[in-house]
Amino acid sequence: MFCTWCGAPEEGADHASCRQRLALVDPPRFCRECARRMIVQVTPGGWTARCSRHGESSSSDALEATS
Repeated sequence: MFCTWCGAPEEGADHASCRQRLALVDPPRFCRECARRMIVQVTPGGWTARCSRHGESSSSDALEATS
């Protein structure tokens, strides 16, 4: 698994600042599964992020995961 903010492997690194940015305002920039840079679109209602290999995620998906 990879950090969705910086793209580095989750293991062996401190990603506290990355998680903080993702929780507050920023959408993910890298795919969690392959670390590819995603195409991100931000709108007033949220965001969508698409990996060419693993599909699309959105801010509504992220909200459901934290509930």
